[in-house]
Amino acid sequence: MSAPSDSPLVPDWLIVPDDANALAPHVWPDAAHRDDSGELVLGGVAASDLRARFGTPLYVLDEGEVRSRARRTRAALDEAAAQHGTTAQVYYAGKAFLSTEVVRWVVAEGLSVDVATGGELAVALAGGADPARIGFHGNNKSVAEIARAIEVGVGSIVIDSDIEVERVAAEAARRGIRQSVRLRVNSGVHAETHDFLATAHEDQKFGTALARAEEVVARIRELPSLDFGGLHCHIGSQIFGVDGFRESAARLLDVHERLLAGGPVPVLNLGGGFGIAYTSADTPTPIEELSGAIVASVAAECARRGIPVPALAFEPGRAIVGTAGVTLYEVGTTKPVQVSDALTRLYVSVDGGMSDNARTALYGAQYSARLASRSSDAAPALVRVVGRHCESGDIIVDAEYLPGDVAPGDLLAVPATGAYCFSLSSNYNYVPRPPVVAVTGGEARLIVRGESIDDLLARDMGVIDAARVTADGAAAAPARKETA
Repeated sequence: MSAPSDSPLVPDWLIVPDDANALAPHVWPDAAHRDDSGELVLGGVAASDLRARFGTPLYVLDEGEVRSRARRTRAALDEAAAQHGTTAQVYYAGKAFLSTEVVRWVVAEGLSVDVATGGELAVALAGGADPARIGFHGNNKSVAEIARAIEVGVGSIVIDSDIEVERVAAEAARRGIRQSVRLRVNSGVHAETHDFLATAHEDQKFGTALARAEEVVARIRELPSLDFGGLHCHIGSQIFGVDGFRESAARLLDVHERLLAGGPVPVLNLGGGFGIAYTSADTPTPIEELSGAIVASVAAECARRGIPVPALAFEPGRAIVGTAGVTLYEVGTTKPVQVSDALTRLYVSVDGGMSDNARTALYGAQYSARLASRSSDAAPALVRVVGRHCESGDIIVDAEYLPGDVAPGDLLAVPATGAYCFSLSSNYNYVPRPPVVAVTGGEARLIVRGESIDDLLARDMGVIDAARVTADGAAAAPARKETA
């Protein structure tokens, strides 16, 4: 029998659904729905049509969802800032998902872009982002990356260490440019999230200790090729609630106030990492509530200190693109596994895995899943959705209830995969990475081409050398004379 809801196999948050076909509204894109036949429709396009055109696995990105979340986030932060006499700049997180098409969407909706490598910078520029509205992050930017950022006119380079102060200053001086920089500091506030996602505690690779901020800023201000633009802090990712942001802002403003004595401190970047719903149990804080509470807290702290409210900057992270993404898979095999004398878990194997979604293996992330090619009246069964890789940890959805008649050939959809799935994808087991398709208004178009096995072989020098030898041998071989 399948595991009951009170089984040790079932996480506390997972409940048996009344309808195993239902789409939790805050987990899926707003436009996602089932048509009259029970098939999942994304951006006006049926899941089976997407499979027929593009194959599986397939990353599907709802353009309308990305754009609406970008607009809503910018509007909420603009309004909150205006109420307290300041402005807010919103940065789209390139690391969450980056392609030239997505850059065009978020730029058109008024967002800036943050990048962390020369590759991300190249994509942002190719997508039409204004260099002056790009922020360049990273704890180990190469000299070449710094030089390129300065050369193209990146609006702000986020300094991560004392060494970077000197590197950026030297490259800017070499070009006769005064480069705007911000200093990343660790506020010591620990976000209530996974340890690997909480990025403001002291024992980790990012940023400078808050106690040293004034010393490092003093050095920045000494260098004529640098223009100090303010402090930057990021307390983590997938954060619900506002308490962590309030406390972090208060600590930052203590330093901000003291820095004002030595010159302007134009911008306070409070980071972001706003959470999204991956399962029906997740309750992310609405962006309007987050915006109002965070900005009001900053304004109150500034008023208490008698200082003006600085311009603010935010990096919402996955909140812009995460919910817009749905990954489609085809079911290959199903296998009931007897866990104990009384309990069975149904393993559902699909044609993707940890190469297209590493987050479950990396972070123990929880995801949802639904049949996409049909609906079913079968009783819900506890399933674990797994991939095709040679790893026991190759799990996509650790625990979910699907109709018990899920079978080979069914199309399965995993929502909330717009952030960090494509970005973290790999060729483990020599599996080609899937394509990315944008859907909107009943139309689907390819925005990132998928890989083929030929693409993977094209990088292998043994294959290339063998082909060269064969070609050279064919060219050198004398023509054979036919004989009677």
